Amino acid sequence: MNDLNMQMKSELKSERSIGAILIDSGKLSINDAEQILHLQKSENLRFGDAGIKLGLLSEVDIQRALAHQYDYPYLLKGDGAVSETLVAAYNPFCHQVESLRTLRSQLMLRRFTGQPNRKMLSVVSPGRGEGRSYLAANLAVVFSQLGERTLLIDADMRNPCQHDLFKLENRRGFSSVLAGRDDLQAVQRVNNFVDLSVLTSGATPPNPQELLGRSALTHLLHSLNEAFDVILIDTPAATEFADAHMLAARAGAAMVVARKNFTQLELVRQQTENMAQSGIEVVGSVLSEF
Repeated sequence: MNDLNMQMKSELKSERSIGAILIDSGKLSINDAEQILHLQKSENLRFGDAGIKLGLLSEVDIQRALAHQYDYPYLLKGDGAVSETLVAAYNPFCHQVESLRTLRSQLMLRRFTGQPNRKMLSVVSPGRGEGRSYLAANLAVVFSQLGERTLLIDADMRNPCQHDLFKLENRRGFSSVLAGRDDLQAVQRVNNFVDLSVLTSGATPPNPQELLGRSALTHLLHSLNEAFDVILIDTPAATEFADAHMLAARAGAAMVVARKNFTQLELVRQQTENMAQSGIEVVGSVLSEF
């Protein structure tokens, strides 16, 4: 029986089937998989349907295995790897994430075309509390799920939050690299998302605008541009500081975020016009309900 089990496990693994994935993840034992295979053959069912009928698997287990099989990573509630407010990481099949994928497709057509000078996009909004950082974080997740080497930069050195959303340490990051105290080793890979990295804000400096005005920013973005396919830059509130405009100019393009029933549309119009007059490509605007 042990030889039979080992042979079955070998066959499952060689095909990287759902069964093999569930065994490797600890969701199924070899004996459980054998019961499912017997029912699958006798009733001509799919492996997952047979497992659910026997009460050995849930629909969530099947969705997770399918996502793994097709290299589409996401997390289960309670994993704790990143904040559960990141809907794209935990619930990729809901209508909110479908909207994010639609936005991703639009950005692939309008901005991320594969050309070396079209890899960066700043995410801007007039004020705080408009969902800018949350949208940037979820967009970074869905781009990485597409297989794009994705970097999210938390360039809001005044009110950073990406380190909290992705549960990363923030002792070094964007500010320390610009100050010359760190290098690209400050970029952190996000666990469970092989194509997603984050450059957190780093310690809050006394002179954010002066740091952004240094040549170090140009050198940093040039180096990152060679290492990643998609670079999203989360910026401070545009009506409070000039940082967002400076960052958008360095990135070459911006996406403007407004929150439904919250943001003053006149501020969005002014911000869009100011960037356009500075030669910044405004790829579009997003009305967020997050």
